[in-house]
Amino acid sequence: MSRALLDRRALFSSAAAAALLAATGVSAAPPARGGRLRMALSGAARDDTWLRGNGLFMQVARQGIVFDTLTEVAADGTLRGELATGWTSSSDSRVWLFDLRQDVKFHDGQAFTAKDVVASAAGFADGVVRAVGDFQVSFTLDQADPRLPMRLAQPEYYIRSAHAPESGVGTGLYQIAHFTPGQRLLATRVADHFKGDSAGWFDEVELTSIPSEPVRGQALGEYLVDAVDLTAAGSVGDLPDITLQPDHRHPTQAVSSDVMQPANISHLRPLDNLRAAERWWFA
Repeated sequence: MSRALLDRRALFSSAAAAALLAATGVSAAPPARGGRLRMALSGAARDDTWLRGNGLFMQVARQGIVFDTLTEVAADGTLRGELATGWTSSSDSRVWLFDLRQDVKFHDGQAFTAKDVVASAAGFADGVVRAVGDFQVSFTLDQADPRLPMRLAQPEYYIRSAHAPESGVGTGLYQIAHFTPGQRLLATRVADHFKGDSAGWFDEVELTSIPSEPVRGQALGEYLVDAVDLTAAGSVGDLPDITLQPDHRHPTQAVSSDVMQPANISHLRPLDNLRAAERWWFA
């Protein structure tokens, strides 16, 4: 294994606590805890399951709410570990080793281990994934991929439990209180999550499916929800207490001014790279 330049363990030392806050864009003053974040989203379907359905609704439900990924793209667009603490690759970028967090539990109390990564990766790995002990996994790829850690931050690479893969039992900041496919998700904050007080400041997160963009905008304008996805400013463009992001000409989301966000946000995806529930907070 070549560790030169490719070893990311240094990024996750105990001395990096301040850097972690800087990477999220959050100031040293802690965000306020509490409240229910309400989002109206497109892309839901009545046959959605935790294994099937890739519209925006289910992507947001999975990433940053119910499940975690091995790596994540921070609010400012930088890459860091989530369920992984570090990674190394061979010189040809075909063989990768990922070290895993050892303090993670699923919402049902079961411990997270390498076997959960192996079971999840069966659906998305282009090669062979195997456990190397309880807290390390190896990816042996069919083709070289120097961007594998970045790729594993994408929403389709979420890690589910090996013992209950279809149940919606994850390791995310929020656990399911109610889920109706194609309609609604209500999730509550996990009290002892491994991210502690560094993310996930809402007590609850509620996702509602509203297929019509004008109706989503109307719900936001009438204070029924706090954020929506959209493709045009429409009726919310002139509302003084609504922020269009990234801007009025190219909106992907509209958010109430009651919602606070990290100072530096990458616009790779709507709703703060799909992790609004863990990165936003109320003023």
